[in-house]
Amino acid sequence: MSMSTTSQPSTESKEHRLKHYLRERAADGEMYFKGKFIADDVGMSPKEIGAVMVKLSDSVNDLEIEKWSYTSATTWRVAPA
Repeated sequence: MSMSTTSQPSTESKEHRLKHYLRERAADGEMYFKGKFIADDVGMSPKEIGAVMVKLSDSVNDLEIEKWSYTSATTWRVAPA
């Protein structure tokens, strides 16, 4: 029996997909969003988006990523650095 790695996208590909999405959306200036509203756009669950956003906030140099507020879900602020 062999294990398939294609059934679950890797964390790295999720990070890449979300970075690409954020760079495109924030190209014209800052944006605010909740994970549940972009989940379908990036093919991830809101919980996955939150976990990846925390990682990206520490590792991406060309975007400013911050937790902005919390009202029923985290609102993220993203802007070009």
